[in-house]
Amino acid sequence: MRENLLEVRRLGRVAYGDALALQKELESEVIERRDTDYLLLLEHPHVFTLGRRSKNHGVLATTELLRKQGIEVFEINRGGKVTYHGPGQIIGYPVVSLSPDREDVHRYVRDIEDVLIRTMADFDIQAFRIEGLTGVHTSEGKVAAIGVHIKRWVTTHGFALNVNTDLSYYNWIIACEGEPVTSMERILGHEVELSMVEDRLMENFKYVFGYSASAIPTNARLDNAGLAVERSRQL
Repeated sequence: MRENLLEVRRLGRVAYGDALALQKELESEVIERRDTDYLLLLEHPHVFTLGRRSKNHGVLATTELLRKQGIEVFEINRGGKVTYHGPGQIIGYPVVSLSPDREDVHRYVRDIEDVLIRTMADFDIQAFRIEGLTGVHTSEGKVAAIGVHIKRWVTTHGFALNVNTDLSYYNWIIACEGEPVTSMERILGHEVELSMVEDRLMENFKYVFGYSASAIPTNARLDNAGLAVERSRQL
């Protein structure tokens, strides 16, 4: 079996349109080369995104309110309905090739859920799946949403984990199946350092998807763009 290189980019806060363009660029690269996968970890400014199942509704806020609050709206090609992204929320965009041995959409989504459930356990939060729904849930509500797009078995879009998220923004949308939402901060009763959560997401992603942390040095460094980058191999 071939080895895949995983490059993790910790990008900080990135405008949604810029992150979308980066995903498309990396998607084309992965489709063409199939030797390097990517995991992008970042935050977005306030934005509502409408997935393929949203049918152009689900945002309750008026255009004027959106403008005053500085909230952008994007119609995109991921699965799912409407969701919110904003400060205090960690976004994970895996751009990875599922060929040849992981060509199963349902397995991929379950694996992403597994990454998130393991990460919640690292912070003593009991999280779980709910049959028939996508995402990761707790007894207090949904803590992470998942919406993916797959082209020629290369993934884009991904997951949104509420860490220190201002949950009031969810009042302006009908999120996914309308289930209640929560955050790590609300569950634990205190803010959580985003970098600590990113650390655990990286390690759990590498574990679930079979990347070897010892095959190549994994100490984070700054690349020429000033972005934190970590690389490891898939066995």
